[in-house]
Amino acid sequence: MTPPSDVHAAPCDVDAVLSALTLEEKASLLSGLDDWFTQPIDRPGLPAPVPSIEVGDGPHGLRKETGVDMVWVPATGFPTASAMGASWDRDLMRRVGAAIGEEARAEGVQVVLGPGVNMKRSPLGGRNFEYFSEDPMHSGEMGAAYVQGTQSVGVGTSLKHFAANNQEIERTRISVIADERTLRETYLAAFERVIRLADPWSVMCSYNRLLGVHASENRWLLTEVLRDEWGYDGVVVSDWNAVHDRVAALRAGLDLEMPGTGGRTDDEIVAAVRAGDLDESLVDDAARRVLTLVTRAYPGADAVHGAVMDLGHAAGERLTEAQLALLHADEHHALAREAAAACLTLLRNEALPGGERALPLETEGKTIAVIGAFAEHARIQGGGSSGVDPTRVDSPIDAIRAIAADRVAYAPGYVYRPKNAYQDDNLATLDAHGVAFVHERPMVARRSATLAKELQLAEAVQRATRSGLSPEALRLQDEAVALAEGAATIVVFAGLPLAFEQEANDRDTLALPRDQVELISRLADLKNRTGARLVVVLSNGAAVTMDPWHDRVDAVLEAWLGGQAVGSAIADALFGRVNPSGKIAETFPLAVEDTPGQPNWIGERGTVLYGEGVFIGYRWYDALRRSVRYPFGHGLSYTTFAYSDLAVEVIDAAAARVRVTCTVTNDGTRAGADVVQLYVGDPDAEVHRPLRELRGFEKVRLAPGESTAVEFELESRDFAYWDSAPEREGGRGLWRREGGAFHIDIGASSRDIRLHAEIDLPDDPSIPPLVADAALRGSSSSRFVQGHAG
Repeated sequence: MTPPSDVHAAPCDVDAVLSALTLEEKASLLSGLDDWFTQPIDRPGLPAPVPSIEVGDGPHGLRKETGVDMVWVPATGFPTASAMGASWDRDLMRRVGAAIGEEARAEGVQVVLGPGVNMKRSPLGGRNFEYFSEDPMHSGEMGAAYVQGTQSVGVGTSLKHFAANNQEIERTRISVIADERTLRETYLAAFERVIRLADPWSVMCSYNRLLGVHASENRWLLTEVLRDEWGYDGVVVSDWNAVHDRVAALRAGLDLEMPGTGGRTDDEIVAAVRAGDLDESLVDDAARRVLTLVTRAYPGADAVHGAVMDLGHAAGERLTEAQLALLHADEHHALAREAAAACLTLLRNEALPGGERALPLETEGKTIAVIGAFAEHARIQGGGSSGVDPTRVDSPIDAIRAIAADRVAYAPGYVYRPKNAYQDDNLATLDAHGVAFVHERPMVARRSATLAKELQLAEAVQRATRSGLSPEALRLQDEAVALAEGAATIVVFAGLPLAFEQEANDRDTLALPRDQVELISRLADLKNRTGARLVVVLSNGAAVTMDPWHDRVDAVLEAWLGGQAVGSAIADALFGRVNPSGKIAETFPLAVEDTPGQPNWIGERGTVLYGEGVFIGYRWYDALRRSVRYPFGHGLSYTTFAYSDLAVEVIDAAAARVRVTCTVTNDGTRAGADVVQLYVGDPDAEVHRPLRELRGFEKVRLAPGESTAVEFELESRDFAYWDSAPEREGGRGLWRREGGAFHIDIGASSRDIRLHAEIDLPDDPSIPPLVADAALRGSSSSRFVQGHAG
């Protein structure tokens, strides 16, 4: 995966070309040529022509457009971000990012639109499968690894969606109302970490409004924070059709509007400059950044179309063997299988009457009944603009049969929902089950004018799964239960239909579809009667609830939306060829009513209040001492790990430099991997702070009996909170580290703390001191004196 020598070969001298451009030409660079290409400029008198570069959707694989709606050039479908988040593996994420970058170069795409690092404010978010985590540190680390990998092969990334884009319903108009501390600590922190660690070549602004101002026009967000504070010098690009006022957006710091507008908004920029309403230096700055992006990403005239496309490709065609070889399809499929296996998360694995655990299964023995349509039709991804046309798909049932052969019997068990929420044949599928729908083919998800059409299908599927079961559904259940009657082991594949998890719509329930819940319950009844082992394999991009069946099954394996090779990875894990090592990067609650901000989750009348503040995810459940199904960071293994020898050294108290070390030992009988998680707590802060917050993690792989030392380095920011008080007094907010005791926790999850220590640190001497409440004059509710917070 070594980048070619001409990866960064500049097609032009940016400053020389910029100085030769007319105002009209500079303005033309600030919007797309069309949906997917930047604007080229080539005329006599220029020091060099400005080439056009192509951008393509991601983030879990390349979506190269063909010019036909919903038909793409095949590419490798890797696990989605929520799955990769469960791997907690930075190196693996870099390798996947590099593979996506290699495929982009091979297919003539110079910038991949990803990764997404938005927070999972609620598990109901329809696009949560595209995001890594409910924790900004974790998301920032995984997002940085993705960017580093992709850009290492000379392909740009677009970090998205900046910022506070945490729901799909009304995403183009909703105004997020959140205090600055909430934004800084929760919704901006992952973006900041990626920018500081990986320098993405572009950042994509979001659709939503922030405090009443669209993100595309929000100068505080795009200039004051992103550029002035964080030092970002790359391109800020709009999400598609997210610009409402082009001149205001340019003033705010948005460089590139996508898609193109046929010159309409270019003319608006020129007119504003001519009228004296817009400083031409802002046009120059934005044009310089776009030219720099083109310079970084342009691979040269002989490579710009991509080796795969140079061999010819028509919309709807599969790639030839020669094209697949240029794509490194076999190598990347093997990587997708490795990644899918690393993401698999063993949530539950109970002991059977004989003492052994439910998983792994024996490779030889009695009959295995595999139940569930997802065993035949693997759920590999979510719906919307991230869709990938995979080069191949491994079926779980085929992979299981390859291991267990004629021991395996299969029944679908439930109605298979549409495989793609935007294809014509799904309308007939829905009609067959009595779901009404307007008989028009939905168009590409980007166009806001067609959103209503897109959502009709998704909403119809969600309604259908909550209604009474059809005769067909009951027949499939009866057949599945009958087939499982004599089996020693029952493996049920369940999860969410694609229409539950897609762009432009959110879920309205955390439950599995009713037909699946009833199927699992009936199989649990059978298990109680026959003594069969009952295993559930889940396919979903975000948390689900598991009542009433959870306590009645022996094992639960979370497979996420694991990409095109997930079927083989599941079979490997079920039979012990792979030891699951995933850890959930989002809390699985007991009920939707328990989740953060639930009463106000999607807001009302165009506004949503983030009243829960910094308390989302595990921070919320911990603050309320609320029971959960599975806590953040949870994941079992076929082996066990012991933690010992915690040592905490304060290297520099004033700078809060702290070194934390511990030892992890595989004290089981199988090789395996564990994720060591470091949390920090501030029990005596003057503001409300979470019980503990993730501040470090490392994935370690150990043979039976092997031990390793794990080391973390903490700095002042890891102990600090955002203090907005100086802002209210006309100054600027700051990161405040209060002096006092801090908790250092090492755990296998946020609620499985294995080692604990306390340290004392002084106040940060570089900032004004905190004034205690008791010393303040005026109202007891005020904590602001002479610009200092209390």
